[in-house]
Amino acid sequence: MDTQHLQAFVAVAETGSFSAAGQRLHLTQPAVSKRIATLEQQLNSPLFDRVGRQISLTHAGLSLLPNAKRILQEVADAERAITDLQGEVRGALSIATSHHIGLHRLPPTLRHFTERYPEVKLDLHFLDSEQAYGEVLQGRFDLGIVTLAPESDPRMAEEIIWRDQLHFVVSHNHPLAQRQSLTLKDLSPWQAILPDTNTYTTRLVQALFDEQSLALDVGMVTNHLDTLKMMVSIGLGWGVLPQTLLGDGQVHPLPLDHTVITRNLGAIHHKQRSLNNAARVFLQLLQG
Repeated sequence: MDTQHLQAFVAVAETGSFSAAGQRLHLTQPAVSKRIATLEQQLNSPLFDRVGRQISLTHAGLSLLPNAKRILQEVADAERAITDLQGEVRGALSIATSHHIGLHRLPPTLRHFTERYPEVKLDLHFLDSEQAYGEVLQGRFDLGIVTLAPESDPRMAEEIIWRDQLHFVVSHNHPLAQRQSLTLKDLSPWQAILPDTNTYTTRLVQALFDEQSLALDVGMVTNHLDTLKMMVSIGLGWGVLPQTLLGDGQVHPLPLDHTVITRNLGAIHHKQRSLNNAARVFLQLLQG
């Protein structure tokens, strides 16, 4: 049973699509289909039911899936262990990071790492922090560089790298920009632009309003902070942004009397997944 065939099987099972599995594995859809067909012939059993464009796992596929994941993880662990015994920094390093961290925090570390360790194949994916958490827990990435969850998961090792203070902001011509002193009550009647309600950032803001029994009117939603900044700058509502996005003066920070909101940004990895030399070196560079 070839590990490449198992990789294709797991990718199709998780994405629900042969084409999406091909994108994940950097293969064409026919190549993925051929690997699945070969695996089904070896096992003498269909692994997927195909009804129109919909696919689902058969009973055999459901039985194979957890074993296939375990086999692939053990093979990857063995490869890492052998490489690490040689003391070399090489192989693959997969990282999931948020757009904001990837654009505004990681570039110096990424540049230093790739220049110093060119033999490492870096696989970088941009995801919402919440999605990255799930992907790291599923073992799909070695590291996550994300906004840390307010509540720690016992399965996850976490390390704070940066503390990110959030500021309430509006456009320069917004009526609130003319005020010298403000409270959350003053913001409540005005439309807000925030990330999705399930994100760690919006949960922090919502908690502040809930503590004072104030309504939070979220009129527009975007999980990309650079997009949020643009929407605020043209007067579509107020929002919250980290200090790293305020240096160019495109938005007006509000003189708000409130408890400071601070997000912890940092690195996560699964406690049961051993880190290879590349991951350990990357963490050391992040820590400065």
